[in-house]
Amino acid sequence: MLKKRIIPCLDIKDGRTVKGIRFVELRDAGDPVELAARYEAEGADELVFLDITATIEGRKTFANLVEEIARVIRIPFTVGGGISTQQDVEKLLKAGADKISINSSAVRNPELISQLATSFGSQCVVLAIDAGPDPQHSHDVLNTTLGSDSSWKIYLDGGRTLTEHTPLKWALEAQARGAGEILLTSMKHDGTKRGFATDLTRYFTDNLTIPVIASGGGGTADHFIEIFQDGRADAALAASIFHFGEVRIPELKKQLMEEDIPIRIQL
Repeated sequence: MLKKRIIPCLDIKDGRTVKGIRFVELRDAGDPVELAARYEAEGADELVFLDITATIEGRKTFANLVEEIARVIRIPFTVGGGISTQQDVEKLLKAGADKISINSSAVRNPELISQLATSFGSQCVVLAIDAGPDPQHSHDVLNTTLGSDSSWKIYLDGGRTLTEHTPLKWALEAQARGAGEILLTSMKHDGTKRGFATDLTRYFTDNLTIPVIASGGGGTADHFIEIFQDGRADAALAASIFHFGEVRIPELKKQLMEEDIPIRIQL
């Protein structure tokens, strides 16, 4: 059985790590290079770097900062934000990224997924999906079992732009086009620390053949246990609970092992 992965996320704005709730109310969370080195030492399985304002500001990801972080870690390193061409990917891979994450640019140009998968391999292409409730549905998705994909919509530009795309249908297309992994974020759960979107995640893992990373809402070890056991996620991503020391990766992994969840332990 493949090991489950614990992935800290560095949301970057103006060269600093930030974290908010439901994509707003951002607060400073520290120096990204220092945090990356700490997570490497603590036994994180991978690291994700998301330049959260690159797309909306119409610029490219901070390649120099990516290079600085890559120097202090050896774990797999995924970078996203403002990526829209093969040249962008080449620059980031040269800077030290192992994988790239695309979101808004892929929805606007689905062929980009195929192009990048052909040029760099599916293992390099992570499709990020920011899923939120369809405004036409009034239910609280934090407390309602997922009935169908139609109750969710995809948002772009850091959660600012609503689309008509439903998450699973888009994920299936991305998989067919060559995406190697899905990074699924529930915007309603993001930063709440009330638990991951377990039903939505399981809906993905039951219907896709590529790995799914669950993101948004992790607050306790029990939430990670739930997303791995009930949501069947391949990996779980979190930010503020790691940045501010609310959950420590070594202790989290110990608790996961006690629940017989396959996990990598740093020796």
